[in-house]
Amino acid sequence: MTRTLRLALLLASTAMPAFAGQAPVAADAPDIVISHRDRVYAAEQFSNTVSVIDPADNRLLGVIRLGDPAPGNLSPLYRGQLLVHGMGFSPDHRTLAVVSIGSNSVTFLDTATNAVRHVTYVGRSPHEAFYTPDGKEVWVTVRGENYISVIDATTFEETRRITVPAGPGMTIFSPDGQYGYVCSSFNPETVVIGVASHEIVGRVPQDSPFCPNIAANPDGTQVWLTLKDIGRVMVFNARPPFNVLHRMDTGPITNHVNIVRNAHGSFAYITIGGRNEVQVYRTDNFSRVATIPVGALPHGLWPSGDGTRVYVGLENAAGMAVIDTLTNRVLATVPIGQAPQAVAYVPDAVPEGDGTQRLQPLGVAGQAAHLSLAPHGAQAGGTGPTSVTLFDQGLIQVLQASVTGLEPRKPYVLALAPRADGSGALEPISAFMTNPAGSAIVNALGPIRQIVQAGQGDQRRYLVIVPGTAAQHGAPLQVQRP
Repeated sequence: MTRTLRLALLLASTAMPAFAGQAPVAADAPDIVISHRDRVYAAEQFSNTVSVIDPADNRLLGVIRLGDPAPGNLSPLYRGQLLVHGMGFSPDHRTLAVVSIGSNSVTFLDTATNAVRHVTYVGRSPHEAFYTPDGKEVWVTVRGENYISVIDATTFEETRRITVPAGPGMTIFSPDGQYGYVCSSFNPETVVIGVASHEIVGRVPQDSPFCPNIAANPDGTQVWLTLKDIGRVMVFNARPPFNVLHRMDTGPITNHVNIVRNAHGSFAYITIGGRNEVQVYRTDNFSRVATIPVGALPHGLWPSGDGTRVYVGLENAAGMAVIDTLTNRVLATVPIGQAPQAVAYVPDAVPEGDGTQRLQPLGVAGQAAHLSLAPHGAQAGGTGPTSVTLFDQGLIQVLQASVTGLEPRKPYVLALAPRADGSGALEPISAFMTNPAGSAIVNALGPIRQIVQAGQGDQRRYLVIVPGTAAQHGAPLQVQRP
């Protein structure tokens, strides 16, 4: 009876539909259950670190320091990496490719030992790097120029350049390895490249010029891309004629998208930075099924190897949110480094040992102050449309404001006011132009925390946003919350 029961259960399990194949692999690839051998990585732009998390217990193991904080990294003799930003991993899960925008580099890390295998320098301002599904090449989108840098995955040397529309933002590949889909951050056009020929075989019009992120679903039928400037997502056919299938308006500062397959079906998870949320859509009928509050300025995200979790980097919260994909609720938020950008979940990254070699504690990279700006005259309490984080760099801070709620395509100034209501003579610290969604990411550098969090008195200042320019501006529209 025992053998009969076991046989019946085995036959039943093999007859059940399998919800396997998590991005970026094919749908027929086996799921990999979360374990202590897996790792979650975040590329952190202001601390120039890579945070390493054990997803089995959602615990930060430490960081890999690729560079120094400011102002040390402004020196002409600085040799570390700068603006650590993009991330991809090899199909065998043994190598992590980390892109640093400011130092024009791709750092190849050993996932088991956290050691640097090689650093390859490419053209101006690379953005993302991904391995071809066969693991033989790494395609780096050189966003400051007009080409894909193709790197040999064994020698780490550039072997060719593929000319594309200026400002390539990211490449993702079809699971079968036939196509590479390259969206643009400067031109309203995505191109499709034949991986074998390295030639453009298709073109897809983008609704706007600024695409930072793109994802292909595991069954090889759809490609999803985000448009950060207008707050929209587009879906197009992954096969010829590469026609657009759907559009959806998602919200200001729409950042990254990724695909999850679980027992409930196939879903696209999208980070909406200006609303501090992740939106979830079905991939069959494009209906929205969940909106998940996660924290300040969600950016990169990646599913676990079994599709039961999604890990979301919170750029202005310096944290990693962990979402249960079956309930679409946040299970935990893990403190990590400063301004996480790309996120990668690598199953079986550490086949043996504890994988903590060369990791260092967060240190200064874990220190930040959080503020918010609300419309002038708004009642006290709660948060406003603009979140501000002051990332400690030692004696100074990097200020990053996720600004929303303003008029589209208008000039504004982030300034310091002597009084809490925003009145008095202003000291401008950053001028910016809003995008078509009325939002912007604004940065500044200096001893700002000491000023805005000082005690009452002549030295205390308050952050405000005013319309116009530093030379000629109007009255405050948004003011710092107490």
